[in-house]
Amino acid sequence: MDILWSPWRYDYIRSNEDSKGTPEVECVFCGVLEDPAEDDEKFIVHRAGYNFVILNIFPYITGHLLVVPYSHLSNLSDASKEVTDELMDLTKKCQEVLGEVYRPDGFNLGMNIGKAAGAGVARHFHMHVMPRWIGDANFMTSIGETRTIPELLTTTFEKLKGRF
Repeated sequence: MDILWSPWRYDYIRSNEDSKGTPEVECVFCGVLEDPAEDDEKFIVHRAGYNFVILNIFPYITGHLLVVPYSHLSNLSDASKEVTDELMDLTKKCQEVLGEVYRPDGFNLGMNIGKAAGAGVARHFHMHVMPRWIGDANFMTSIGETRTIPELLTTTFEKLKGRF
């Protein structure tokens, strides 16, 4: 069996723990919502009625967006129909906007529900929307264990802000 190590991911996992390695009580998603005046510096691209769209600050690829409910829920099945309907509408809008701005060859859409499924933030479900290009997983990712993100988060944010 081959093992592909991604040690860069440890910073992301640790970002939601206190200095003793204990998971923080505060949710990273709920915490960014406190002050709407800080939306730009927190990379919140859009606030809707039940969900918000935010840049992933540890992206797998340029344009990696998250659609996150305001409700602090671990499971999709616990969300109301209004929340999930809007979440899917926003997911569709994210795909549309990313398609217009970046012209990708395809998209990855998905959720990881629970730690066992790979959720980095297991206590607050969210949808990932990622543009993909043929050949975007090059030798740097495959062999060099390094992701190449060719654009600053601030640049991505400015391109996407206001398009919702």
